Amino acid sequence: MPFWPFSRSRQDALGAQQLMHTLLAMAWVVEARDPYTGGHLWRVSRLAETLARRAGLGERDVSRIAIGGFLHDLGKVGIPDAILRKPDRLSDDEFDIVRTHPAVGARLLAGHPLAALAADAVLAHHERPDGRGYPAGLGADDIPQDARIIGICDAFDAMTSARPYRKGMPIDAALAIIRDHLGSQFDRRFGEHFLSLAHTGVLEHIVGHSDDGIPLLDCMMCGPTLVARREQATGDTLFCPQCTGEYRLATGADGKLEARQTGRVGSAADLAPVADSGLIQRFLSGAARRALANGVIE
Repeated sequence: MPFWPFSRSRQDALGAQQLMHTLLAMAWVVEARDPYTGGHLWRVSRLAETLARRAGLGERDVSRIAIGGFLHDLGKVGIPDAILRKPDRLSDDEFDIVRTHPAVGARLLAGHPLAALAADAVLAHHERPDGRGYPAGLGADDIPQDARIIGICDAFDAMTSARPYRKGMPIDAALAIIRDHLGSQFDRRFGEHFLSLAHTGVLEHIVGHSDDGIPLLDCMMCGPTLVARREQATGDTLFCPQCTGEYRLATGADGKLEARQTGRVGSAADLAPVADSGLIQRFLSGAARRALANGVIE
């Protein structure tokens, strides 16, 4: 069964890309509500694409998995800001609310023309081979392939990303946890392929970044919460989504961009989440174009 309900005319192809752009923009804005997950969707998508290729999957699967990685957290639109922005560990009751996001995302996608591209990733990325995942407690054989891959990448990014109450783990430490939980928390086949990426150097170019070649920048108060867009340059301003502090981009002694405090804070307008249209367009010209070329979208 084709994944795309449109014909292959140029007009319909453009309409398909516009629909996907809308979903990607919504996913980006949902992510932007959490001050400590800047770049998470890009990182998970890039990790998942890399893992799928490492596992020898065909381009049809690889392109679909990359899209699913970008959209997997759509359901967090239903999580209150007080929980997403909480600076401490969540209580059991708060975590129960967070655990609703896969089902919320699945309901959000239901009936959408793009649903088949991302439904498995959205609904099942927190399922576990030992049956202790959520929302359905699926066993290993029942977890869709896309969700098994994205679940590993999502967990790895969570472990290597900073939170208000802890620093991000070193890559080796996160890989050791994955190794210790193969077959229980993480799919064994895809987990072993992920571990094999350790000495390729690819993980270092994804961890701590929000786009290709764009590392997260540090807020002096909150840590790595500042997301610079590729199009930004020296003199442009950034705002910490946690403490609202204003920063100005400058060129450091090493020639790289760095963020310097201005002593001011952002207004409500400054802090309003706006989708990174440049990143989304680059993603569309990559994963979406490959999807069209390889028959994921027909």
